[in-house]
Amino acid sequence: MVNYFDALLLVFVLAFLLGSIPFGLVISKLFYKTDIREHGSGNIGTTNAIRAMGKVGGFSVFLLDFGKGLASGFLGLWIGSIFYQFRSGADDSLYSYMAPLGFGPLGDASVLPVLLVGAFLSLACLGCTVGHIFSPWLKFKGGKGIAVAVGCVFVTFGIIGAVLELAIFIVLVLVTRYVSIGSIAAAIACPLFGLLFFWGNWFAVVCCLLIGSLVTWAHRENIKRLFNGTESRIGSKKLG
Repeated sequence: MVNYFDALLLVFVLAFLLGSIPFGLVISKLFYKTDIREHGSGNIGTTNAIRAMGKVGGFSVFLLDFGKGLASGFLGLWIGSIFYQFRSGADDSLYSYMAPLGFGPLGDASVLPVLLVGAFLSLACLGCTVGHIFSPWLKFKGGKGIAVAVGCVFVTFGIIGAVLELAIFIVLVLVTRYVSIGSIAAAIACPLFGLLFFWGNWFAVVCCLLIGSLVTWAHRENIKRLFNGTESRIGSKKLG
């Protein structure tokens, strides 16, 4: 019989594989006949994709990375739904949990145990983020996880939580003109929102803490440049 640990492990592995798809490299090689890693910072994420391929190529990468984050959340919901029905014989689908206020934990908690939902959602988000940052197809290198994390939180925190995360990012980018500051602040906010939306579910909170920590770590070079005063702002010729 499938147990709780097996179901969670399956969610993590599948989300990791989904997150590991290096869309920045795929788009650059397939449509632009270049290697995004040979341009600018060498990163496969949106910022460097815009530099290497222009706005169309860059935003295509963003949408695909965002999409795999979104898909990982739904994957967690789907597997969680199957597991719950298999173990309990319940007829209700996990999807009905998403209805009232968004996709995530602000929905009607009567359908499934809140702890179960939070575990599957947060672990799917963590798996996708880890896969993106440590892609096995790129010798365990990858992007910085922002676009993926944005897609994830639309399911993990629900629409309200995702909008708040985006607001933090957008406001700080507009005020400072540093994409990295907005990204790091949104990453730091992740475990705080985890506490808000998953209070009492410490497994989910720890997953959110790991997500925020990993994304912040992925921006370690940007942090160094910010302290050194060499980080590039929006509109400058170089972007970090």
